[in-house]
Amino acid sequence: MTERKVPGVSDYQAAAGGWGALAAVARVIKGQMAVGRETAALRRVNQPTGFDCPGCAWPDPKHTSSFEFCENGAKAVSWEATGKRATPELFARYSVAELWEWSDHALEDAGRLTHPLIYDADSDHYRAIEWDEAFSHIGQALRALPDPDMAEFYTSGRTSNEAAFLYQLMVREYGTNNFPDCSNLCHEATSVGLPDSIGVGKGTVTLEDFEHCDAVFSFGHNPGTNHPRMLGTLREVARRGVPIVAVNPLRERGLERFTSPQDVSEMLANRATPIAQTYYQVRIGGDVALLKGMMKCLLDADAADLARGGAGVLDHAFIAEHTEGLEALREDLARTRWEDVLAKTGLSRADIEAAARVYANAERVIICYGMGMTQHRFGTHNVQQMANLLLLRGNIGKPGAGIAPIRGHSNVQGDRTVGITEKPSQALADGIKRTYGIEFPLTHGHDAVESIRAIRDGRSKALICLGGNLAVAMSDPETTLPAMRKLDLAVHIATKLNRSHLIPARQTLLLPCLGRTERDEQASGLQSVTVEDSMSMVHASQGGLTPASEHLRSEPAIVAGIAKATLPHSKVDWDGLVSDYDRIRDDIESVFPIFHDFNRRVREPGGFRLYVGASVRDWGGPGRKARFLLAPGLDEDPQGQEPDLLTLTTVRAHDQYNTTIYGFDDRYRGISGRRDVVFLNAEDMQARGIAHGDAIEVESRVPGAGGTHSRRISGYIAVQYHLPRGSAAMYFPEGNRLVPLDSHDPNSGTPAYKSIPVLITRLPDAS
Repeated sequence: MTERKVPGVSDYQAAAGGWGALAAVARVIKGQMAVGRETAALRRVNQPTGFDCPGCAWPDPKHTSSFEFCENGAKAVSWEATGKRATPELFARYSVAELWEWSDHALEDAGRLTHPLIYDADSDHYRAIEWDEAFSHIGQALRALPDPDMAEFYTSGRTSNEAAFLYQLMVREYGTNNFPDCSNLCHEATSVGLPDSIGVGKGTVTLEDFEHCDAVFSFGHNPGTNHPRMLGTLREVARRGVPIVAVNPLRERGLERFTSPQDVSEMLANRATPIAQTYYQVRIGGDVALLKGMMKCLLDADAADLARGGAGVLDHAFIAEHTEGLEALREDLARTRWEDVLAKTGLSRADIEAAARVYANAERVIICYGMGMTQHRFGTHNVQQMANLLLLRGNIGKPGAGIAPIRGHSNVQGDRTVGITEKPSQALADGIKRTYGIEFPLTHGHDAVESIRAIRDGRSKALICLGGNLAVAMSDPETTLPAMRKLDLAVHIATKLNRSHLIPARQTLLLPCLGRTERDEQASGLQSVTVEDSMSMVHASQGGLTPASEHLRSEPAIVAGIAKATLPHSKVDWDGLVSDYDRIRDDIESVFPIFHDFNRRVREPGGFRLYVGASVRDWGGPGRKARFLLAPGLDEDPQGQEPDLLTLTTVRAHDQYNTTIYGFDDRYRGISGRRDVVFLNAEDMQARGIAHGDAIEVESRVPGAGGTHSRRISGYIAVQYHLPRGSAAMYFPEGNRLVPLDSHDPNSGTPAYKSIPVLITRLPDAS
């Protein structure tokens, strides 16, 4: 860091976790003014008879401790269990135009929504409405559409399996497959890329595999902020002496060293456990090049060992029995030039060879990765090349090895498993017909990007959001926000107010739902819901708090209410299903046999794991094999076209979870009280005449149809940071303004939030 002092910017020297984490938890609980309510909730987080944390999807250990939550989990629970309320009086006091001027933090900090609300355009205010009237408005609007494909149905990854299943069932009986969901915005490259490679769009490891691995490679994720409970697992791996190799453009403190708040001796002595043995700061967009470089090293080492009479470095028996496509990969790697690999990665050949040796010397390797690998213009290729690397040494389908996509929202994976997908399969259609007698078209529906295009073009006129903050999470607000204002109907099912709710359609309704922490009482009594974590474990979640308002309804009940109002001749017994969620789970089992004995197994402590074929070397059915897949060239870096461009990635601050902003600090990166910063390499700054603390303009320069697409952000502050040359970073969702709607991975449709070509210039002094 330079000596020039910039308000709210400093060096943070402490480890991840530790006293800083405990102090942050205390502050957030105090700030939400419901200490008794929140602390009662925290005692039940991720416990066998409690509720699943509404934060990340990291799995629960078999033997839980007294406190199975992390700093960000405590923030998520306190944010939901807050004593603050956004009542109809709040909306009578402030118009939508006035609320629009509030920060995203202030909007959610207003507290829990307490009543169903409808927007009144004449007064520009929301007013309370009865549930039956709200459902009637929605049903009439959906039935009035000329074509069911003119409606979009968004789902947040916090939605339970039960609610998501009912939601997709309602939408398919309605007659469309338009399911934009949060997976489209994060791990769609996993869902699309892995099935072609290993036969399933999920990770193959379990939590227990980390107890048996010989090496862990961590690509493109920041566990200290986005899934801190993972640090406990990595800490145990590191303490076994197992090498952990971090690959990430930014040096993230959680991958460097961690002080466990649950280790009394470590806390009292202020000690920390080193996490990553080696840290490679690859240039943004250099991941495919690095993976290809490592595979080139493995093939060379294999050839050399075979020439000496050895067995080789590759797992030749596994490759022969379980894979296809190796020769094409060999040819692709032979065409890949080392000078291109080094230019794209920003690493030395010695670095890449060293990483390959760590991999080759380990019998059982786990590759973990996050959205730093998926939210790219070539995210699907990133995922498939990681799978290639694992397949070369048989590191999929054996204990202690495999691929581990680290999901964000707590049930984003489960929602997909129970049918939230714009690409329905024949098996799904058969299951719904078998169970309900409902037939629906197998046409490809809209993903998130296509849904915004359809709304922009007038092809879609209604949007129902089961949670989330779609307008803010989406790329290109210059396109997204005006498009949403053209809708005839917008419905938001939510616990708290957010900016998407302030973009009124011709008719807009806010429907308040129960949170994960709260008791869900239906006709048969207290209900549980279920979720699926990143490692395909399904377990029950039952809230214990009194609901924030007597007017709240559960997500399944709200979905059923919309369904009954929209589908007067429905073949589904919506009331019967909502009266007892066991009936929903029975129907999930009927549609998806993978959930066999659902109600019995989910009542077992810790739940159960769904079948993941690749975990047992079943690659998608009889005769199927895992496939080595190719990535075209090393052309992810746009600087060859415009030499002055940098590649910018968006990142999450420590005081946020996706679009939810808990506060304005990013502790581990030394930022406090602000989010208007752009992290830059010192040499890149010097080359552009930019000093630490200068005001700058950031202009994206994205090539596309019709020429270069440009977006600008001005007045942000340059912060000198430890980044590779040619790389830059700023916060999500602020950086979304730089991503045109058409800038996305062509295979998965995921917006390219983490590979944005930008031109950065210093703004003239205000004086």
